Amino acid sequence: MIDDRPVLDDHLHLDPDNNRGIDAVRDFARVGGTHLLVVNKPSWHLGVEAETGEDFRAVFERTIEIVDEASSELEGRAWPVLGVHPGLISRLVDDRGFAPQEARDLMQAGIDVAAEYVDAGEALALKSGRPHYEVDDDVWAASNAVMRHAFEHGADLECAVQLHAEASEDMTEVAAWAEDAGMPAHRVVKHYASGRLEGPTPSVMADKERLETAAERGEPFLMETDYIDDPDRPGAVLGPKTVPRRVRWLLENGHDEAVRIAHVETPMAVYGIDTESTLAGDE
Repeated sequence: MIDDRPVLDDHLHLDPDNNRGIDAVRDFARVGGTHLLVVNKPSWHLGVEAETGEDFRAVFERTIEIVDEASSELEGRAWPVLGVHPGLISRLVDDRGFAPQEARDLMQAGIDVAAEYVDAGEALALKSGRPHYEVDDDVWAASNAVMRHAFEHGADLECAVQLHAEASEDMTEVAAWAEDAGMPAHRVVKHYASGRLEGPTPSVMADKERLETAAERGEPFLMETDYIDDPDRPGAVLGPKTVPRRVRWLLENGHDEAVRIAHVETPMAVYGIDTESTLAGDE
């Protein structure tokens, strides 16, 4: 721990079979990390080429297993975030010959299965989004339909939805879609965010410049690494030790309130999780 504080990485991936898995969790804990939100890896990275929504279940089950193992290594705990990576639509349309509408239906079916785990209390939140790269209009429309489907579940289940989407500092339209579905905008989390974002809650990549911007704004935010646990892309994103190290840096620079916002107040507001009581072993 760092001065008895909870330290949460809001978005990272663990590969229990092909790369570091629990060793990455131990690295995180060793430098003061206490809580993790573990997002399932893209289904095809785990060898699943889905034909039906049920085919995603193996991905979700394996993620839940690694999260249970991760919790045993932490002074706090880990939670699963489950869903369908928005990049799947390109794989389906470009590589497997799906029409965009067929890809939409399959991805929505995968979200339906993920929602079952949230409803059962086995997962904390859903994952969805849209491509962060250029696609044609039909694929873009299908992707937005998948995301809005996730918001419908978020409203019904009163859970958060993490989004993988294009770089932007203004996603008020997307937040409005969530509200149209009956889901509070603050429960929409833009992963891989910069320090400034209008609309959803930003999950800020833990580099110093972005964090300084977020800290100075004083608005709700989360911190993440997007660690991908991929042996072929070791430097693609930040390593698992980064969030605890950046928490120390923020504290050294007088941003105590920002640390509390990112690791106590925002997790409670967005996900309904109490990082302080889970740290004390009360949950």
